[in-house]
Amino acid sequence: MANEYLKNLFDLSGKVAAITGGGGVLCGTMSRALGRLGVKVAVLDLFEEAARKVADDIVAQGGEAIALPCDVLDKSNIEAARDAVLARFGRVDILINGAGGNKKEATTSPELSFFDLPPEAIRWVFDLNFLGALLPSQVFGKLMAEQGEGCILNVSSMNAFRPLTRIPAYSAAKAAVSNFTQWLAVHLAQEYSPRIRVNAIAPGFFLTAQNRFLLMDEATGELTPRGRTIIEHTPMGRFGEPEDLIGAVVWLLSPASAFVTGIVVPVDGGFSAFSGV
Repeated sequence: MANEYLKNLFDLSGKVAAITGGGGVLCGTMSRALGRLGVKVAVLDLFEEAARKVADDIVAQGGEAIALPCDVLDKSNIEAARDAVLARFGRVDILINGAGGNKKEATTSPELSFFDLPPEAIRWVFDLNFLGALLPSQVFGKLMAEQGEGCILNVSSMNAFRPLTRIPAYSAAKAAVSNFTQWLAVHLAQEYSPRIRVNAIAPGFFLTAQNRFLLMDEATGELTPRGRTIIEHTPMGRFGEPEDLIGAVVWLLSPASAFVTGIVVPVDGGFSAFSGV
């Protein structure tokens, strides 16, 4: 009886999810986990080969998945991906906006001062993270408005709560994602349907291709001074593992959070709670 109650509370079986950045480390893990829970997964990524690997893993586990190339900064490209998802699965219940990242050229360093950060690099980071969430939300959110229900999950960051040193563009862009999450939650609920929910997770520090150069010394494999500072300020004393995100993701997408919208949930090992003293 308890198992049946728990299953119904978090049941996602039969739902259809489109996941941008689905070929990456974090969203690839989310995609595989949702596939194991019976979600039909459309893995969207700029790099189709990476998306296909994740989709193949889901299918090998007995799930349903397709891989689609998708540039989240090209609305017509997103619309083409949407049409392909509809052709295969007939609807979209879930959108995870996971595409994002930083780049060295938008990061201050002894060799590159804030005053010399190139505008094109700053624009690239801001567009990828903010517009890369807004445009898919327009395309897939319109489907949800027509259906009268759906869930959008954005991926924000610890940088949205307090900006970190050296990454002004990324910090500002993720702050915009958090703000947009709140705005979109209100807009869709009030203008279209209260059964459309929009939330976000804010991962703490997870080693990914985008941040590894800041946290680990490439030559030695040891933590950089920045990496050591992060661990010292994370009460749990470690970087996050991709699987650490799954519980919060499933909760926010499932009936268990039916009265939850417009929030940003830290998944950070306590980093945001620690004052440093």
